[in-house]
Amino acid sequence: QVQLVESGGGLAQPGGSLRLSCEASGFPFSGFPMSWYRQAPGKERELVASITWSGMTNYADSVKGRFTLSRDSAKNTVYLQMNSLKIGDTAVYFCYVKRIRDYWGQGTQVTVSS
Repeated sequence: QVQLVESGGGLAQPGGSLRLSCEASGFPFSGFPMSWYRQAPGKERELVASITWSGMTNYADSVKGRFTLSRDSAKNTVYLQMNSLKIGDTAVYFCYVKRIRDYWGQGTQVTVSS
């Protein structure tokens, strides 16, 4: 079955960097777009970035120029490089794919604090 396993979250200072990884299995990874969402306490889940099967990317305005999404089909993994982190980036980050239905990873906590 489809599985999405995130890793790489943690604590960072404002201006710092983190890299999130999402390892996928159970479906033909190279043929599907992948996305990262995030949900902060008391807020709705929001789209952070997405990448097509061919590598085209799309970003939320709030992270443009700071986050970079990439994929490695040999490793069935997508990476979210997060630079110049802000306190407002604090959230649980979820990996997402739609294959017939929606699939979500378990989430990884990112906390940006001084």
